[in-house]
Amino acid sequence: MPHLRSRRRLALAVPVVLSLTASLGFLPAAASAVPLAAPASRTADGPNLAYVVNTRTDHGTIASVQRAIAANGGSIVATYDTIGVIVVHSANPDFGKRIRAVRGVQSAGATRTAPLTPAGTTDEGAVQVLSKAEAAKVAQSSATGEEPLEADQWDLRAIDADKAAKIDPGSRKVTVGIIDTGVDDTHPDIAPNFSPSQSANCVSGKADTTYGAWRPVDADHYHGTHVAGEIAAARNGIGVAGVAPGVKVASITVAQPDAGQLFYPESVVCAFVFAADHGIEVTNNSYYVDPWLYNCLDDPDQRAIVDAVNRAQLYAQSKGTLNVASAGNSNDDLDSDALVDESSPDDSTAVTRTVDPHECFDVPTQLPGVVTVSATGVKGAKSYYSSYGKGVVDVAAPGGDKFQIPDTPSQNGRILSTLPNNQYGFLQGTSMASPHVAAVAALLKSTHPHATPAQLQALLKAEADNPGCPTTPYDGDGDGVVDATCVGGKRVNGFYGSGIVNALRAVK
Repeated sequence: MPHLRSRRRLALAVPVVLSLTASLGFLPAAASAVPLAAPASRTADGPNLAYVVNTRTDHGTIASVQRAIAANGGSIVATYDTIGVIVVHSANPDFGKRIRAVRGVQSAGATRTAPLTPAGTTDEGAVQVLSKAEAAKVAQSSATGEEPLEADQWDLRAIDADKAAKIDPGSRKVTVGIIDTGVDDTHPDIAPNFSPSQSANCVSGKADTTYGAWRPVDADHYHGTHVAGEIAAARNGIGVAGVAPGVKVASITVAQPDAGQLFYPESVVCAFVFAADHGIEVTNNSYYVDPWLYNCLDDPDQRAIVDAVNRAQLYAQSKGTLNVASAGNSNDDLDSDALVDESSPDDSTAVTRTVDPHECFDVPTQLPGVVTVSATGVKGAKSYYSSYGKGVVDVAAPGGDKFQIPDTPSQNGRILSTLPNNQYGFLQGTSMASPHVAAVAALLKSTHPHATPAQLQALLKAEADNPGCPTTPYDGDGDGVVDATCVGGKRVNGFYGSGIVNALRAVK
């Protein structure tokens, strides 16, 4: 399973690059005066890899770098002129080193460690499909006016989304873009609120807007459909309800079509730019960018990944898009001095390494301006798997927790939502927490249509409920061992940021 967050961030390009430098504390590497079209010593005797090449954004520089890419054995997949990012494939084993020396290139590197094959989410554990018999049992417990399966949706009640829907279900002028494994828009709970014109497949690094290209390749790519239902499942007398059942959702598919379902940087760059250029107000990002759980700036490949994705998400912000992302499922303290990463790279052979999360970033969740979301269970406590960190986590939301048991018909502490092929099922993870926040942000945007991304983030924080750090040592799984330490006070702390979001306050 990939790294979905149910597991374990022309003229416009100049401020984008400057913001990256200011926020992440590094400058573009100085390029030596290598001829722009230096002949490649070797052009096709290595693995065929994908690269991002990040340049200045003037047309002259981009054109000369494109010539250098061709001269050094690279083929261009897509060029994003406005942010200075070029997606390239090359089998030249020296391509990265040679292209970094080209005048005008500010960073460049491979986006994977394994060769391209023909053609990471953040949920914790396997999906639990709700059978027809179980669904019928739940429906018997639903109250008048509720959706048939709403009795099992403790998460809606936890953030007053059921009450909010009676006041304002959200505006159809607001769209949440789901950057994920694809969305089954034929699902009867999703179809009424789906926006085909704002959907695409970005897996290759270049947007494919062919009708239906945004759909999951098979039922195992269920993650994006689950996220879509959490956000905007219609209140139509069928199945479940979303937190914002009146807004629209779009699907921007970035997961590889194979069983690994990896989310590579070039796909995510494409997704952020597509969202920005197609009027999407909020994006949900329930994954981390593969193949590195943490991207360290002292590595040229990982640095280029941070640079490219950050340029794209900052461009989206500049066009009015708020980006919401899950904090991760490793129970990591993202404000600690050191973390052990045993999973990277996840597309080849992982190597255990110790990283400083202040210099090695979980992308996109640790990028500037992205809303970072931790997960909670039915009791309002941090979920046992959820990563956290004072100054990193912005807000929290229900993501589910199998150790926190609700008083519902199924007594399932995970999150119930839509699955492909007209099914429903339970998942848990910060992957499930992030869409709750994206949906509340969509309600806020519906109420405050002129709010900027920064203003929406401020409103999310101001209207959240903060339970404060636990008064006893945190033992999320009940095994008698302290699992995490909360730092901070009632107003802001490492477990919940500014607090658990509230849908009712968003519409009042």
